[in-house]
Amino acid sequence: MEVAEALRRRRMVRAYDPGRPVPSQMIDAVCAAALRTPSAGFTQGVSLLVASTAESRAAFWTATANRESAWLRGMRSAPVLIMLWTSRQAYLDRYAEPDKGWVDRDPDRWSAPYWYVDGGMAALAALVTAVDQGLGACFFGIPVERVERVRASFAVPADQFSVGVISLGYPVPAPASGSPTRRARKPTQELLHRESWRSTR
Repeated sequence: MEVAEALRRRRMVRAYDPGRPVPSQMIDAVCAAALRTPSAGFTQGVSLLVASTAESRAAFWTATANRESAWLRGMRSAPVLIMLWTSRQAYLDRYAEPDKGWVDRDPDRWSAPYWYVDGGMAALAALVTAVDQGLGACFFGIPVERVERVRASFAVPADQFSVGVISLGYPVPAPASGSPTRRARKPTQELLHRESWRSTR
């Protein structure tokens, strides 16, 4: 599939066919794409944690869900969850090396927290690759007050920060939902600026 087509077809899928397991080679393809994305200083500080057994998925939802909802019922049907984690310390250490020289390891030196930027790149690559594999996927965050429960449930080291989670599986037919059904796409000229920032109003 062409990249442009995969991007056009990509959407957040919130309900999956629980009777169709995802072949391991498809999971591997999605993870491989996520781990091939750009990385500041080639730090490679983004890690993935795959939950594909019924037991591990149940442990995730037990740790994160505090109330039932239609969204949660649909998301629980995903046969695979891919948690994305990033290490700020890995980036600070990498940029303290001689070729970078930020030996103070001060996170305020960064114009943006690239440990999260790189995590976002990894997530998008995974989402687009899921489409290419004929799968559906959804990126979502772990509630901040539940991150420590997830960390404890899956023995995630303390230096790892949660970027988010990707649910993965075969989508069930469903009408479009979510924010894009309630909000119009902004016109390109409002978001794309050439040569200087000009008001479009």
